[in-house]
Amino acid sequence: MLLQIPTIPAPIQEIKINKKVRLFIKREDLIHPQISGNKFWKLFYNINNYLEVQSENPSIITFGGAFSNHISAVSAVGKLAGIPTLGLIRGEELQDKWHQNPTLVFASENGMNFRFVTRGEYRNKDLLTEKLQLEFPRALVIPEGGTNKNAVQGIGMMLNNDTKDFDYLCTAVGTGGTMAGISEFCEDDQKIIGFKVVEDASLENKISELTLKKNWHLIEAHFGGYGKINDENIRFINNFKNKYQIPLEPIYTGKMMQKVFEMIDQEYFPEGSRILCFHTGGLQGIQGANLLLHKQNKNLIL
Repeated sequence: MLLQIPTIPAPIQEIKINKKVRLFIKREDLIHPQISGNKFWKLFYNINNYLEVQSENPSIITFGGAFSNHISAVSAVGKLAGIPTLGLIRGEELQDKWHQNPTLVFASENGMNFRFVTRGEYRNKDLLTEKLQLEFPRALVIPEGGTNKNAVQGIGMMLNNDTKDFDYLCTAVGTGGTMAGISEFCEDDQKIIGFKVVEDASLENKISELTLKKNWHLIEAHFGGYGKINDENIRFINNFKNKYQIPLEPIYTGKMMQKVFEMIDQEYFPEGSRILCFHTGGLQGIQGANLLLHKQNKNLIL
């Protein structure tokens, strides 16, 4: 079963901020209940192109951490399409306690099998991929985060006539695929800002390998490191939900929106600018984040 384009596009909502600029958010988190946001679009051509040529005994293999939105999404695609899935999970210590992890429990319920690898093995994903392709020659091996040329094509589907009139397009950046896709398919006069939630010095080179356009730049927005959640992040996310009735997860979209608000207050954007932020989904990660926050005796995300 191929992935189908949603019949209703992700809505764009204005965030009323009473400033000299106008701020909007495109709710890609609403396009599918389990395969949400940019993960849906990153997988769209990866899965569909594969199934067009591999209709007999297909399978999907991919990589991710303990609370990975990508792992969650791939498992849901596997269940939807009736395809076996295998997740290479970072951290061998999880092997005996993955049942305590809501993301991995969800993936398992969708039929995904796991292999837990050490962090050292995980860092060399090129070698892991080679071994997997030898072991499973018919399988589709999707990189971490789903980022590749097919993903860039899919992200282009997030842009349409409704996104053409914005001056700035903003997205959180983890592996760079979403940033590259927006850059590749946006209008010529639009400026693209990527909000880095990881400390990765190679990210610019990775994005440049996926798009030849130079209409983008990156801004640090990791707030202490990838996956780190501080009290300020929690307050912002909870206040944002209370005020605008829009939930944000704390790893990607939450940090991007927090940084965008800071930049608006600092008058980074010219007066009259129209700013569009992409809500890239991943709300399933809130449950796992709250488990960690509870252990740290911190406030929880609403």
